Amino acid sequence: MKPELRKQLFYSMLRVRRVEEKIVELYPEQEMRCPVHLCIGQEAVVTGVCAALTPTDAVFSGHRAHGHYLASGGNLAAFWAEMYGKATGCCRGKGGSMHLIDLDAGFIASTPIVGSTIPIAVGAAFGATMQGLNKVVVIFLGEGATEEGVFHESLNFASLKQLPVVFVCENNFYSVYTPLSERQPKDREVYPLAQAQNIPSTQADGNDVETVYRLSQEAIERARKGGGPSFLEFITYRWREHCGPNYDNHIGYRTEAEFKEWQEKDPIENAQNQLLVEGILSEEELEEMERAIAREIEEAVTFAKNSPFPEPETLYEHVYAQ
Repeated sequence: MKPELRKQLFYSMLRVRRVEEKIVELYPEQEMRCPVHLCIGQEAVVTGVCAALTPTDAVFSGHRAHGHYLASGGNLAAFWAEMYGKATGCCRGKGGSMHLIDLDAGFIASTPIVGSTIPIAVGAAFGATMQGLNKVVVIFLGEGATEEGVFHESLNFASLKQLPVVFVCENNFYSVYTPLSERQPKDREVYPLAQAQNIPSTQADGNDVETVYRLSQEAIERARKGGGPSFLEFITYRWREHCGPNYDNHIGYRTEAEFKEWQEKDPIENAQNQLLVEGILSEEELEEMERAIAREIEEAVTFAKNSPFPEPETLYEHVYAQ
């Protein structure tokens, strides 16, 4: 992999992390009146997958969507304005954290209902095929969504029609506070579920951004050339609570030892150290990256806080297509 691409992947991960950390910092002010599901710890998956896409491709996500929106090129100012419920937000302040959209970036939709965007994404891929478009659709989902009936129906249809769609499963082991061991049969892996539908599938380290990028690029190009769908399961881990800005190890559903083990697998710190050791990234470049990201975030937050709230008469606008 070319050094410049490796630095770009690192920068994208770092940017997502710093945006999420800014949410953690500002959320206690009680000005963001929407729930937040942070992806801190999972940045390698969002970055590696989205970096393999082209501007004409499409991305769908679920409730933990910040990283997907940002890594696919979503407007940062509109993101922050949406977090604050402002009229300049990407959903005009009516959606909040779990309802993000940026059509210019190919980020079509995210919704909080588990598994709900999976059939929509498959439908978008079907539509692209019918129109003869050179478009690949990526759908991000958690391992919890694989327990929904619509997941299996969608895989079946995608396989039947050989659609240009890539299913990306971010397996962070927990559905809210319930581990896989209490939700699925013992010792059953997730990725073979797609193999049952004759869809090529694989499992890999979701904290290695370069591995994620390589596998995603292969699956996306395969779909683009008419090879049909793929299923990629990336093993990763969320650091913060299921919903909210805090840590939650004290409530007992996971141990502090488990958390510390995954912290040592930090995708950003490990990538940073590797790039520094290999001389691909210098300390001066790293400091400039941090400064540039900090400036961008501060400008976006200022824009959001200074933006107006939606007018009451706009409440029913954009609820249905005209």
